[in-house]
Formats: sequence, structure tokens, C-alpha cells
Amino acid sequence: MNSTIVITLAVAVVLLALIAIVALVVLIRRTGGDRAGRHGPTAEQLAGVHAELEQARREGLEIRVKAETDAGEMVRKAEAAAENALRMRKEVEDEARSLKGELKELRSDLERREHRLAEREERLDEESRRQAETARKLTEAETELAGRRVELDQVENQRREVLERVAGLTADQAKAELVMTIENQAKREAALIVREIESEARKEGEKRAIKIVTLAVQRVATEQTAESVVSVLHLPGDEMKGRIIGREGRNIRAFESTTGVNLIIDDTPEAVLLSCFDPVRRETARLTLEKLVLDGRIHPQRIEEAYERSKEEVKDLCVRAGEDALVELGITDMHPELIMLLGQLRYRTSYGQNVLKHLVESAHIAGIMASELRLDPMMLKRCTVLHDIGKALTHEVEGSHALIGAEIARRYGEHEDVVHAIEAHHNEVEVRTVEAVLTQAADAISGSRPGARRESLEAYVKRLERLEEIAQSYDGVEKVFAMQAGREIRVMVRPEAIDDIQAQVIARDVAKQVEEELTYPGQIRITVVRESRATEFAR
Repeated sequence: MNSTIVITLAVAVVLLALIAIVALVVLIRRTGGDRAGRHGPTAEQLAGVHAELEQARREGLEIRVKAETDAGEMVRKAEAAAENALRMRKEVEDEARSLKGELKELRSDLERREHRLAEREERLDEESRRQAETARKLTEAETELAGRRVELDQVENQRREVLERVAGLTADQAKAELVMTIENQAKREAALIVREIESEARKEGEKRAIKIVTLAVQRVATEQTAESVVSVLHLPGDEMKGRIIGREGRNIRAFESTTGVNLIIDDTPEAVLLSCFDPVRRETARLTLEKLVLDGRIHPQRIEEAYERSKEEVKDLCVRAGEDALVELGITDMHPELIMLLGQLRYRTSYGQNVLKHLVESAHIAGIMASELRLDPMMLKRCTVLHDIGKALTHEVEGSHALIGAEIARRYGEHEDVVHAIEAHHNEVEVRTVEAVLTQAADAISGSRPGARRESLEAYVKRLERLEEIAQSYDGVEKVFAMQAGREIRVMVRPEAIDDIQAQVIARDVAKQVEEELTYPGQIRITVVRESRATEFAR
């Protein structure tokens, strides 16, 4: 519509220009005719007329071109405005439909709420009526009971008066006589009962004693040892203690620095103690010291060599323990890293219960339940034997052992049902499968049976782990060992990265962070060790 108006205006402008030109030509011709009639047209006049005509024609063309250009521009603007209007109209219609839908949903939701409120009000009214009726009945019953109590008191008084008149005794005298009679009779009956009980006790005493002792033994019997952070190594003689200590304590410092285990040498004859909260590290140190004692040559270089061999031996023992557990359960396909972590749990206890034995026991229980429920027993055994696998890394990775174990299982290709059973066995993730429920049940049965667990040092171990984590978080720290039952932290730093001044700063910062984050008795000593070594070989 806009384009039609523009074109019409342009044509009108062109026609007006042409009419003006024609009028000018006619006027010139008339003037020229009059003059020609008298004198005739001159060449200059004709040339002027032609020039004016040519000028008028050019102006007309320019006006036409400009009008067409303006018309095209106006057409484009009109089309763009129309498109914008259509788009805005569509958006408005879409928004209106959306608002209508939301309004409809809100209206239906409001109606449902009103309906529920009406039902609730009806229930409340009915409950209020029932309570009012109950209160009324209780009031009537109380009134009736009060009346009967008064009547009973009157009857009791009358009966007492009658008895006193008949017996010729007062109530207190009759009561004392009655009590004496009953007491004598009770003593005779009690003597008879005592003789019967003694006779029966002699007959049944031995049987009942055996039963009581058997139950007591069953409740405290356990294959698992109590949780401990100390291992004992027996020596062939007390002179070996001096060789272990070395000149000016050189050997014992090298041993503790290499193994990260605190070596306690006291007055105990022919024995030393190894103390560490990490059971795998403690077992490695025990084997190292055992090899050194058997060999007889104890010096720092020899300690490092024996420690490396012991690490490999403990690793082989862990793999073998994991494989034996899987063979016992009939599981054949499992990633070697998972087998290694299972074997490490052989040296770990939880509430006094050996974790690896707990896993095997839980897996057997889960397999039995799965067979009864017609589920896949191998899947349940796999879920249960791996549910505490995260405990092998809780001293290295921060977080819950359930979530850590699930991440490990997922990394090594375990089925998603197995991963879910691991992460949900302490309800840290919502339980979604039957396998997860049975894993929780098997774990609870194994842990709660009589004699399975005792009080643990879990809080103490967590504090030691946190001490090592704090010191390990600083740059330039190579090794960290919590020693002396958590009363000392031994921090080994890299000498090429940390100088003596920075070592003092690290010791002060660690002490300050420990004071702010942890609660502990007494004091904790932080020792930062910066040691440089130069090694050459004589050939």
C-alpha cells in the first residue's frame, strides 16, 4: 500500500513537470508567432527555446529518478517495518499463549489446593467433633467415678466399724495381728521354696553354667585383632639395640627418615617397637628391620636397600592377599590395581575388625541373600567385596571412603551397579538398586555380629592423617611423618628448593595452622629436616 502511494506521487510530479514544459512551449510559440507574423522567428529565439526544453527534460528525468529512488527506499522501509510488526505480533501471540498456559496451570493448581484445603478442613472439623465428644464422655466418666469413690469410702468406713464391733479389736490391732500371721506363713513358705530352689540349682547348675560360659565366649570370640598402631620385633639379644641406634643415633635417624615409622627402643628385653598409624608402612618397616637384624650389617645405605626390597615384598604380599580373597569368593576377572588395593586392606582394621576379612565375610553373606532372592550372586559378591575399597586410600585422598571407592571402581571399568552400591553403602548417595540395599545389609550384618568390632582409634588416626596433610601442603616438602603418637611431625624438605630460613618459616607456619585447625592434648613438635647428600663411587 505504501509503495503504491509513493509511485502515484512520483507520476504526479512527472506529469506536473511535463505540463509546465508544454505550457512554456505554447507560450513561446504564441509569442514567436506574433513576432513571426510581424518579423518572423529568429535563430536566437529558437535556440533559447530548444535549450529551455532540454533543460526542462533533464530536470524532469532527475525528478523522476529521484522520485523512483525515494519510492524504493520508502518501499524497503515499509517492508522492514512490516516484517518487524509481524515478528512482534508473533512474539506477542507466543507470549500470550504461554501466559494463558501458565494461567491455566496456576488456576488448576489453585483449584487442587482449594480442594485439599476443603478436605483438610472437613477432616479437622470431624476430628474436633470427635474430640469434643470424647471430652464430654471423659467428663461424665470422671463425675461418675468421683461419685463411686465417695460411695466406696462410705462402705469401707461402715465395714470397718462392723468388724471392730464383732472382733472387739481396733483397726490397728487387727492389722498388726493379721500382719504377724501372714509373716509367719510367708516365712514357712519361703523356707520350702528355698529348699526346692537349692535342689533344682544343684541339678541344673552345671548345665546352666556351661551354657552361660558358652554364650559369653561366643559374644567375645573374634578372628580379627584389635586395632593397633604398634608392632613388636623380637631381637636375638639386647646388644642389637646399640647397633640399631648406631653411632650418635645415626642408624635410627636414617631408619625413621627412610621408612616414616617411629622406632621405639626402651627397657623391654630383646624387643623394639615400631609405631605408625599407616599399617602398610609399619609392616614394610618391620620387614626392613627384620632383614637388617638377620644380616647384622646396619648403616644408612644398607637401611635404604633393605627398605626397597621390603617394599616390593609387601607389594607382592598385598597382591597375593587380594588374589586369595577373590579366589575364595570365586571372582576371576578384576583389574590388577583393584586386587592390589584389596590386598592392602589386609593390614588395615576398622573398629578392631580386619577390613579384608570383613569384605570377604560380607561378600559371602551377600551371595547367600542373592541366591535366596534369585538374584545374581556373583554381582552381589562383587559389589560387597569392593564396598570398602576406598579405605585403602583414605590416608592419601581426602574425602569419604565410599565416594573414593566408587571413583576408583569407575576408573577401572567396574559395572555401574557395582559403582552405585559402593557409593551408596553409607547413604551418602540415594540408594536406587536392590544390589545397593543388599550391600548395606551384608555390611551391617558383618559389622554388628557379636565379637566383630571393638572401640577404635579412628579419631586418633584421622588426627595423624590431618597432621601429615597440613605439612605436605607446603611447597618444597618431600616427605612428612607423624611420629611419637602424634606429638611430633617430621618434615623432610628438598635442599635445592628450601634454604635454612625457609625451613624455619615452614616450621612456624605449620605450627600455626595446626593450632588453628586441630584439637589435641599437650603440645606437638614440628621438626623440619633439610639434608644434603654427596655420593661418589671409588672404582
